[in-house]
Amino acid sequence: MANTKSAIKRIKTIERNRIRNCAYKSVVKTFIKKYLKVLNDYTNEPNSNQVEIIQTTLGLTYSKIDKAVKRGVFHSNKAARMKSKLALKSINITKK
Repeated sequence: MANTKSAIKRIKTIERNRIRNCAYKSVVKTFIKKYLKVLNDYTNEPNSNQVEIIQTTLGLTYSKIDKAVKRGVFHSNKAARMKSKLALKSINITKK
């Protein structure tokens, strides 16, 4: 249990930030799942219209990842690694 006034305030601040960070992480995970679903749909039935959808979804996912880095939720290297993996999957699937 916190003894000082500043420690009590710090506990409240940490809890608030933890909840906020969880929300950002959840949004990023959701967009990654949507992107992977679009890629999976493309592998099942490839057509040129879905390539545009893949690019749009990838851009939105990148945007959410970058926003999380800006807010301090992810380290910049982790974000770069995530974006690299997503781009690599896109390249491998659309090349076939």
